[in-house]
Amino acid sequence: MSRLAENLTSVKARIALAAKNAGRDPESIQLIAVSKTKPVEDVYAALESGQRDFGENYLQDALQKIQDIQTRDVIWHFIGPIQSNKTRSIAESFDWVQTLDREKIARRLNDQRPEDMSPLNVCIQINLDEEESKSGIVLEQALALGKLVETLPRLRLRGLMFIPAPQENSAARLETCQRAQQQFQEFKQEFPDCDTLSLGMSSDLEEAIAAGSTMVRIGTDIFGERH
Repeated sequence: MSRLAENLTSVKARIALAAKNAGRDPESIQLIAVSKTKPVEDVYAALESGQRDFGENYLQDALQKIQDIQTRDVIWHFIGPIQSNKTRSIAESFDWVQTLDREKIARRLNDQRPEDMSPLNVCIQINLDEEESKSGIVLEQALALGKLVETLPRLRLRGLMFIPAPQENSAARLETCQRAQQQFQEFKQEFPDCDTLSLGMSSDLEEAIAAGSTMVRIGTDIFGERH
């Protein structure tokens, strides 16, 4: 078994154990392998180990991988900040966008999504701790943006995405993830069809699952440190 395959097996075991400890079904938690900055060979290796969902932050790097692997059954998630001049390529190439945070971007993604493709799945990114260094909006703005997205036929509103501020210990990480879950539940009161809480990375996977995350985004623990 290759190093990457071993890493994937280890991460899936962590997800299964965290789910068991939380009294949840491991199948209810979707693993996104964050392949940003990694070569296409690493994506192929993950594919050979059964991984199908991949997250990318950098558009040009991602587009090359998507072109190289276009014949494979892969689901691509855009998880980076979105600039207006990049929306067409994102709308034409990705299955999910997890970092929607502006009305202008929502309208552009909708207008530029090809009609022969299924609607683009979108999560609205919440800046939970209102960090200046991170993208995202507060819950009140997300509620208004969600109402707009529901009027756009080429987009499908799926839920919320969070990148919490780093915390020093497990108790603090759990408290932060629980705040994210609370905001997700408030969001679902307005949008009951939403089914996705994208929360949890290599450093807080267990706490995110304990708090109810349905989608974890793991990069380092699968692919190793980024260059």
